[in-house]
Amino acid sequence: MLTTSFVPGAPNWLDLGSPDTDAAAAFYAAVFGWEFQSAGPEAGGYGFFRQDGRTVAGLGPLTEEGASPSWTVYFHTPDADATAKAVEQAGGSVRVPPADVFDYGRMAAFTDPAGADFSVWQPGETGGLESVGVPGSLSWAELYTTDAAAVKAFYGSVFSWQMTDMPMSPELTYTVLTPAGAGAEAAHGGLMQLPQENLDAGSTPEWHPYFEVSDCDATTARAAEAGATVIIPATSAEGIGRFAMFLDPSGAPFAVIKSAMT
Repeated sequence: MLTTSFVPGAPNWLDLGSPDTDAAAAFYAAVFGWEFQSAGPEAGGYGFFRQDGRTVAGLGPLTEEGASPSWTVYFHTPDADATAKAVEQAGGSVRVPPADVFDYGRMAAFTDPAGADFSVWQPGETGGLESVGVPGSLSWAELYTTDAAAVKAFYGSVFSWQMTDMPMSPELTYTVLTPAGAGAEAAHGGLMQLPQENLDAGSTPEWHPYFEVSDCDATTARAAEAGATVIIPATSAEGIGRFAMFLDPSGAPFAVIKSAMT
């Protein structure tokens, strides 16, 4: 379970790159009730989604050439430069070299060996998100990949994550990810090999967030009404909760879950 006591390797920031930030702000306000707050004229259009006065995510325009609308998951690092070296040594690539973001912290952006993008955040004045694990905030990060074995070795090398395989069927294994040295209750995400039918439908490697909700069915209805494409309708999983997955109106994937533990 995510908490704001961020430890190395745990998700500590999240933001959405969108071709229309005004439309994105309106969509997520309709789905979650979030308010958007600009970071100011010097931030290039970047700002924060806030709920009950706490930052739950960031939002900004697409800045990388050829970038598609997407949510980016950032993982805590005490040293972004060292992580960049580890990424390259493990077979990943550096899309954005480590750089300071004013006095807030230091970030870098990478691509794993199978093609999924992710980032890291080295805290400065800003430690990370101000709310996680409660309705309307990040509760899980999931990786869809075309090479589970390769990316497990990659992320194990970069972040030293603990990984627990959970067979879901003869063809499908779900791997639960936990920060190094933490107990199972600190699990922060999972990864799974994309089934062939997903690949045939055009799916590609990517990280996507799960947002905790108090009512999965009601949230699904709001998202659809606001213009989302429902990829997975509200579905129950024993011991896990009730979840659904979407593409927002710009095409960025995200999911929601009413966790069984909440």
